[in-house]
Amino acid sequence: MINGEPTSVVTNRGVLVHRHLLAVSGIVGMLGVLIGAFGAHGLEDFLAKTHDLSGDAVSKRLDQFDVGARYHLAHAVALLAICSIRGFSPAVIRAIAAFMILGIVLFSGSLYLLVATNTAWLGAITPIGGVSWIIGWTMIAVAAMRARPDAS
Repeated sequence: MINGEPTSVVTNRGVLVHRHLLAVSGIVGMLGVLIGAFGAHGLEDFLAKTHDLSGDAVSKRLDQFDVGARYHLAHAVALLAICSIRGFSPAVIRAIAAFMILGIVLFSGSLYLLVATNTAWLGAITPIGGVSWIIGWTMIAVAAMRARPDAS
């Protein structure tokens, strides 16, 4: 806020970016960094103390967690980039963002929970998050093909 008035974020073309999506992008990215840091610096000890896993099993769980964190961060950046898309309706932007966020929750979240609880069946949820991302990316491609040339 500036002088009590809400501020807007403006791209270089003067297109207003929905500030809530920008804020959500920041939160999602911050969580990705925090979760990734835990995975890099505390997860191995956590797994050793909470689960009776062999060295190979711990290594497998660390790899699964790493995949979740990498995809989380990659899609946090994608979510941030969605804020700068011009020529798509606000409803399309919201739908794309929703599928990206849903993908993070289902794909990365299921991997985080699988590793933290050592509950293998949670891996069955992971592909649903992947499908959500595929839908979001496809929506970007379709909307781009349908956008008016002068809208970009």
